[in-house]
Amino acid sequence: MTWQTLQSALAAESYVASDDLSVALHLALSLERPLLLEGAAGVGKTEIARTLSLTQDTTLIRLQCYEGLDASQAIYEWNYQRQLLTIRSAAEDGQTGKVVEDRIFSRDFLLERPLLAAITQDKPPVLLIDEIDRADEEFEAYLLEVLSDYQVSVPELGTITATCKPIVILTSNGTRDLSDALRRRCLYTYVDYPDRATELAILRARCPQVEVRLAQQIVGFVQKLREQDLEKTPGIAETLDFAAALMGLGIADLTDSPAVLQSTLATLLKTQSDQAQITADVAVRIAGQAA
Repeated sequence: MTWQTLQSALAAESYVASDDLSVALHLALSLERPLLLEGAAGVGKTEIARTLSLTQDTTLIRLQCYEGLDASQAIYEWNYQRQLLTIRSAAEDGQTGKVVEDRIFSRDFLLERPLLAAITQDKPPVLLIDEIDRADEEFEAYLLEVLSDYQVSVPELGTITATCKPIVILTSNGTRDLSDALRRRCLYTYVDYPDRATELAILRARCPQVEVRLAQQIVGFVQKLREQDLEKTPGIAETLDFAAALMGLGIADLTDSPAVLQSTLATLLKTQSDQAQITADVAVRIAGQAA
């Protein structure tokens, strides 16, 4: 599969990928290397992993990172409740010692979390490690070990080695600097907000029922809105919500009803300060420029 073929496959699933992103994805697949996608929230980093899993006809396994995430939550845990019930049942039958211990510390009692689940599939899944910048540096260091050897050590069972290498996509919103070691381990591309033509293509792919003129106005409006000094810049998902809201209200032109336009800004502006900044007059002015 060439990168152009991959780009077309993504487009068939309504994901419009730039040439740079398509090449990076192609290299990640062919070199079997993790791909780190960095960029602002809302530019489609998480969605690319979901769409890639569809083009590869494989499972998507997602690890959502957050502060305090540790190995037990990301790799595996023991099913303590089931172990306790088994111990009680064995005691009632007069069983004790190593026989019971071997039973309760077998794979049957192991709860696979995303990292372990990703390396025990029959077919390489897409492993999405989402917002790695939210995890602690200690977890990032542990993750490096897993990505280096694709194996997990379970003291009671030994080393579990990958049956196949997962397709690893990491995303970062840039809330903290990632280690040089992690960056060296991965291929890298920066995902920016789309230009006007690309965003229009995305809107037409996801909302084919929107009229051409309205679609152009929507994209122009959102692009102009991103130029404002906002606390939370609207992403692609917000553009799609904005379009759906306008169509649901029967709006054919952004300049038709300033009051309705102002009310639909709830899909684009997600903080009180941003909504206070984009007043009805400002919205009308931006709509006029977008037209």
